Amino acid sequence: MAAIERAFETARARNARIVMPEMSEARVAEAAARIEREGLGRPVDLAETTQAQVAALVDARGMKEAMARRLLSKPLYKAAAMVAAGEADVMVAGADSPTRRVIEAASMAIGLAEGVSVPSSFFLMAFPDGRELIFADCGVTTDPDASDLAAIARASSATGAALLGQSTVAMLSFSTGSSGSGPSVDKVREAAEATGFTGPIQGDAALNPRVAALKGLGQGDANVLIFPSLDAGNIAYKLAQELAGAQALGPILQGFRRPVCDLSRGATVDDIVAATMVTIALS
Repeated sequence: MAAIERAFETARARNARIVMPEMSEARVAEAAARIEREGLGRPVDLAETTQAQVAALVDARGMKEAMARRLLSKPLYKAAAMVAAGEADVMVAGADSPTRRVIEAASMAIGLAEGVSVPSSFFLMAFPDGRELIFADCGVTTDPDASDLAAIARASSATGAALLGQSTVAMLSFSTGSSGSGPSVDKVREAAEATGFTGPIQGDAALNPRVAALKGLGQGDANVLIFPSLDAGNIAYKLAQELAGAQALGPILQGFRRPVCDLSRGATVDDIVAATMVTIALS
């Protein structure tokens, strides 16, 4: 069974409460209606401000209560605080908001999971031939250093295991093994050494067993691809969409205490529904 199909089954069984702060956007409203109609979850409205929401902001950031209440007048912060307070299970936003705003709200109200140093994002890429891959990070960290890249790889490995059943991580670069050098490949090498994942490795060696054998690194069976920069990851997923007909679900944020989905602003209704299901599956 495909990861997306499993995510739909998991979501239906969990019947999660989903807060979608952009319900005035037609695509979001239609997606929410479909989710409710098909029994995939329970979209909930933005609630009146509660003391639990205020406490979530005060406790997470040590801010004054008056400041917390002002932030809670903003839909993204209200939605994140509802998740932090246990009044909703999942937050889905981004169809009408920049990624940085979604991350700011989630960081302020929900916060990072224990042991996580930086938030990141992934796309679940579903190709017409049935292949499914995790691409990270394609939406958050512009130029990760070696430590950031290691954190992204660890989070993405856990995501891959949860969604795909197992994860084989490849730390991508323009060079495979010790064949090249320079700031970009050096940071990938450092991150690979810190995590034990395969890298630096070129894309063909990561995905093609014949090429992997020729280049002497990996097995060519990676299903979690870690890109050295946001440039590389974002370009790769968009090319996969346009040239290979891949469905790109996300960007779904990872590294937060509770599940948050940051939708692409070009997401269709089908994309919103599917991304929401994947986010619930990770909760």
